[in-house]
Amino acid sequence: MDIIEKIRNFVESESKKPTSHYGYDPFKYHFTAVVKYAEELADKLGGDKEVIILAAWLHDVGSIMFGRKNHHITSAKIAEEKLKELNYPSEKIELIKKCILHHRGSVPCSRESIEEQIVTEADAMSAFTDITGVFQCALVYEKLERAEAKKSVIGKLERKWAQLHFKESKEIIKPLFEAAKLLLK
Repeated sequence: MDIIEKIRNFVESESKKPTSHYGYDPFKYHFTAVVKYAEELADKLGGDKEVIILAAWLHDVGSIMFGRKNHHITSAKIAEEKLKELNYPSEKIELIKKCILHHRGSVPCSRESIEEQIVTEADAMSAFTDITGVFQCALVYEKLERAEAKKSVIGKLERKWAQLHFKESKEIIKPLFEAAKLLLK
């Protein structure tokens, strides 16, 4: 089994545990979408595709295991431990950690590599393919009323759109963003 499959299985296994903070849904709807977009962008823009895919699988694993607070930090630590356990090259582990530490669009930081920017954009892009998940967060976890949740979702999608720097990302997501704006306004 190759490294990507091992990491994918690890994240899926953590998602299925009763201790998972958000259950299995994030694996099905968020992680898989982030990986899909990360792969697509890596094919179009370059970068170390294996690093990008591994970072995409691992970017939110800390939120599943320990909760959302500082999940970029906990996810980077978990990634480092797991990849060392699998004897992955240390220089690539460092790049994966940077991708994970810098993937949050809401946390200002400089992204120095194409790999970091691709993982960040793939994460932002996933919101447009899982609007029900964005609503779930607003309604269930943030306990907002429907009208507030609708405003929150529109605001989040607008912020995610603004985080996209690559024209390739915007080309992929534009039809979904336009449809969401039409439905939600």
